[in-house]
Amino acid sequence: MEIKCRKGGEECYGLSEMTLLFDISQRLIQSKQLKNDLNTIIRMVAEYLDAERCFLTIFNRENSQIYIEAAYGLSTSQQAKGKYKLGEGIIGKVVEMSRPVVIEKISKSSLFLNKTNQELYKDGKELSFTCVPIIDDGRVTGTLSVTRIYNPHITFEEDTRLLSIIGSMIVRTARQRQERLEEMETLKQKNLELETQLSSNKSLNMIGNSGKMRDVYSLVQMVGKTNSTVLIRGESGVGKELVADAIHEASTRKGKSFIKVNCSALPESLIESELFGHEKGAFTGADTQRKGRFEMAHGGTIFLDELGDIPLSTQVKLLRMIQQREFERVGGTQTIKSDVRIVAATNRNLEEMIKSEDFREDLYYRINVFPIYIPSLRERRDDIPLLVDHFIGKFNKENSTKIKRITTSALDMLMVYGWPGNIRELENCIERACILSTDNVIHSYNLPPSLQTADSTNTLAKGGMVYTVEQVEKQLIREALTTTKGNITKAAEDLKVTERMLGTRLKKYKIDAWRYKV
Repeated sequence: MEIKCRKGGEECYGLSEMTLLFDISQRLIQSKQLKNDLNTIIRMVAEYLDAERCFLTIFNRENSQIYIEAAYGLSTSQQAKGKYKLGEGIIGKVVEMSRPVVIEKISKSSLFLNKTNQELYKDGKELSFTCVPIIDDGRVTGTLSVTRIYNPHITFEEDTRLLSIIGSMIVRTARQRQERLEEMETLKQKNLELETQLSSNKSLNMIGNSGKMRDVYSLVQMVGKTNSTVLIRGESGVGKELVADAIHEASTRKGKSFIKVNCSALPESLIESELFGHEKGAFTGADTQRKGRFEMAHGGTIFLDELGDIPLSTQVKLLRMIQQREFERVGGTQTIKSDVRIVAATNRNLEEMIKSEDFREDLYYRINVFPIYIPSLRERRDDIPLLVDHFIGKFNKENSTKIKRITTSALDMLMVYGWPGNIRELENCIERACILSTDNVIHSYNLPPSLQTADSTNTLAKGGMVYTVEQVEKQLIREALTTTKGNITKAAEDLKVTERMLGTRLKKYKIDAWRYKV
């Protein structure tokens, strides 16, 4: 069998085509590095057809997008731009219609979108474009395309036939890539849904995306569905009460009573009465019978905040409540049953308290069924920007302020501070700064004095006054360039200096203005 050769129309033998197809089949059979072998096959096809460009696309049915998988004659950036929707352009039409399309002169075709910024001419000569579908079991999995110098002596039917044969040969490989892409798309979608669910879950009511906070969210979701006793531990101000709220909202008791008790706020003489209630006449001032918090929480959840402050005398009754879910009111003899879930929290070292006999060891093991540790703010510094944005939005709403942003220098101060008061201290700090701001921007000088001292930030200036002035000058220049998007002239106007003076300082401090352009 003789066929027209792709080079100039001279006669050549079918042996060359058979050799090409044999080499491609061998590549596919022995393929170990899929991506590299596909690129090699595409190069072989392009060289055989004397084509300027040749590329293989994969159709992802999960998102109806078509991507360039392997190419010859296209740079990496050009390949990245080659994304098409179903029915979009020539490639989208080929996938949609499941049949080849030939464009004799691409410069004169409105269908040729040229997303990859290809040349429309080669040495002043017109280029043609041929695209065939790759079909597997009646479904299109992608396309195979070539761009070559237009030659009126070559029949496009031959190109279409050869490309279709090669496409059918690599269909298994294309299908594997298609399935992998679709699987990745499905996983991405599921991951996005999980992240969206996590971020939009109002029951958590917590801000943070650090690894440690993600661990906390996971524990809350797991234990929330159970009736297990939970002990929340962490420093003061880390948000233990918010975690208790989230546990209750994630439980089957959601919508039922959620009673909160701050044990440290109750006098030792009254805490037992508050928790378990009392009968009329049980002590001086007990004029009527009163239900306790455990009784009011029946069917729901009780949150015992500052558990470590409960006196030993009350710990005995609490232990019985946890073990047997029953108690008697102060001054009463009737045993009362209460179906209540217990969530406790403390910032104290219970293990040390056990050693000093300030906390019962048996109660500790009963209450410490499922401990959750809440990291301090200095352990999750990556969450500070998120928290700052959240508090700015909160106080803009509460105080009718219009704070738009926080400067880099102010945020840097927040990032290096130790935060002994944790999130509660950060919240107070941002509220104060929002009130003090006069230009709807939080500056470093709007922050509390405790953050602005060198000792508190561990940023002692060792270079004296000149060094400190230079640091301030550099920061002002950076802020001006950020505001003007790298425009030196406008930045100089904002700083009220000449453009020459600013240029001198840019050179002195080695600040590249172009880095601030967007």
